[in-house]
Amino acid sequence: MRKHLIIAAISGALVLGGTAITSPVVNAAGNGPEYQGHETINTQILHTYQEMMTFLETQNKKQAQMEVEVIGQTVKGRDIPLVKYMSDPANPTILYLAQQHGDEALTTEGMLDYIKSLGTGKNKGVLDNVNILLIPMYNADGAMGDVNYELEDYAAKGPRHLTRYNANQVDLNRDHEARTQPETQALHQNVLQKYDIDYMIDLHHQGAQWVKDDKYVSGAIFYPYPEHTKADVLYKSKQLGAVVYEAIEPKGWGHLAKYAGKGSAYGAGIGVYGIANEYDISTLLLEMRGTADNAFDFEVLGQKSNGYLTKQSVIGMEKTAQAIADGSVLNESIEFWEDLPVQESILED
Repeated sequence: MRKHLIIAAISGALVLGGTAITSPVVNAAGNGPEYQGHETINTQILHTYQEMMTFLETQNKKQAQMEVEVIGQTVKGRDIPLVKYMSDPANPTILYLAQQHGDEALTTEGMLDYIKSLGTGKNKGVLDNVNILLIPMYNADGAMGDVNYELEDYAAKGPRHLTRYNANQVDLNRDHEARTQPETQALHQNVLQKYDIDYMIDLHHQGAQWVKDDKYVSGAIFYPYPEHTKADVLYKSKQLGAVVYEAIEPKGWGHLAKYAGKGSAYGAGIGVYGIANEYDISTLLLEMRGTADNAFDFEVLGQKSNGYLTKQSVIGMEKTAQAIADGSVLNESIEFWEDLPVQESILED
């Protein structure tokens, strides 16, 4: 049976499970068409794993500064590519990680756009002063729906489903301490322990129900857990967040909040927490609104929002790399965090 969440707007109120609550949402900055079973979600518009690999091969031939390294394989044997721009070992290094959850596909779309732009004059000079590492599709099995369990009642009508977990039904973003999965082992052994990484942005999606100031958010940001992070690592994480906030919030569609959700409680297996703690990497969680596929309708956002959400990913990567390259990230004030509201869910009565 399909897991619909039925929401009806009646005289400015939401009716949820028979309980009326005041609706905080009209047509907001971060708003986009809500799926709720009313729009076709087609996975054909998203890069498949093979299309992504072909894209990377093409760009690698075009871009002199680009290199692609295979860091390991997924459960199903797919190569996990690491895209590298390593101009000088002495430069600060940033890692961008996309699609830990296979249904969070616009982070991959944005990363591929960003990789292409690194081969143009738009980012001229940036690569001379910062090393950039990118993993465009960390959970390729989940992204392809090639898993060892049934995917029932999912929203997408395209040729494949996308699911949060890897092929073994493990949440890779809860596996950074135990490291039971080949994907997690590859990331830690062949990236985090191999390269001297200063910064990381962990790109994700969240459900479509989150609001700030009575408006749907376009996304959310969060830093490592203060009690489990060195002071200087935490400070630089917050500075990284300041760059992202200042770049996105002024956009007409930009509406960022402080993250709140299942991952807001500390766990060493969560990437933004455990990686910052273990490797002293200043880390930022950047969440886009809505997933690309799900069995729960309210997790999915209508794909007419894909454009601005993909752009949000690109801007987050582009501006942080520029700020690290020119050193301006070190001058960023972190005071905005004190006033940044925590997002709220309209599903809570």
